[in-house]
Order: sequence, then C-alpha cells, then structure tokens
Amino acid sequence: MALLYAAKLTPSKAELIATWLPTQRWFGRPAAAARPVAAYRFDDPDGEVGMESHLLEVDGELVHVPVTYRAAELPGAREWLIGTMQHSVLGTRWVYDAPGDPVYRGELARVIREADTQVRLFVQKPEGLIEREPTLRVRGSGEVADGQNQIVVVRRPLTDQPAASAATLSGTWAGQDEPVVLAYLTA
Repeated sequence: MALLYAAKLTPSKAELIATWLPTQRWFGRPAAAARPVAAYRFDDPDGEVGMESHLLEVDGELVHVPVTYRAAELPGAREWLIGTMQHSVLGTRWVYDAPGDPVYRGELARVIREADTQVRLFVQKPEGLIEREPTLRVRGSGEVADGQNQIVVVRRPLTDQPAASAATLSGTWAGQDEPVVLAYLTA
C-alpha cells in the first residue's frame, strides 16, 4: 500500500525529469517539456524508499522513467541521481533513476517473479484514507528462467523491442489496452 500526501513538490516530478532527460545517453536530445501520462508504484518492504514509475510524453514521444525517492543520499549512487525536490510534508527528497537503486531492483525482480502488480494507492484526507485508482496497471509474468537476474527498463515502451524474455513486467493505461513490456529480466 502506498500512502500519498496532498503535498506541493518543488520542482514538480515532470519538471525534474525533463531537466534530467537530455543528460541521458538513451534519450539523446534536448527535452522541451514532459507531460505526465500515467504512473505506478511499488512498495519498499522496509517502508523507507518511495518507488514510482512514470510514463511521460516528451515532445511527442512516450518515455518510461522509474524513480526512487529517498530522505537522504544513497551512498555510491551519484551517477543515478536525477536531482532533489522539496516535498511540503516530507522535506527534501533525493530522486534517483530507479535502475541504480538496489531497493527498486529487488522489488521489480520480485514483482516479475511472483506475477505481482503495482501497489494500491491511498490518499490521506481529513475523513481518513481514500483509495485512488491507478493510472497504470502492471503485472509481472511469473516466468523466470535460471540465471535471469539482470533488470532492463524499457525506456520507450511503444517502440523499443525487448530481448526475448518471458520474465517481463507489462502494463496498460488509458488509451493502451494491449499490454506493453515496461521492464524485463535477462541473464
């Protein structure tokens, strides 16, 4: 279960990611603006690291950017740092490209192996917890061969063709009813 806050983020998630994208080899060009399309979340078993994956439309192209949110810097992960943001409830958040975060890698592999899904989302309101419908629904395949333990995030889910692998995380969202591979495990 993910508990969401009605909070102000500075910069916004889309602004932070749009600033970071041009620095990434896999993106390879300037980005004008990023428009959120859909997102899903995983849970950290220890409750410390936020994990959210974003589908964004950037200059007419769909990109998939999983991120982790931390209350402090992740030692040894400077190359994966997207930036920091101010969360009006939780304070400073260090935001990382999730494939560089061991908590995300472990949870993504678990979701794929166990044919699990995204977590349920709840917003804290004065009247109590209110469940929010996800904008992106994901499911792990549950099929993993021996030695498949390297994760690969599909950055352009509608055009990138993943290597042959039955060990996948696929998703659907409004306007995309056929499952699309978002990540997979490989040897």
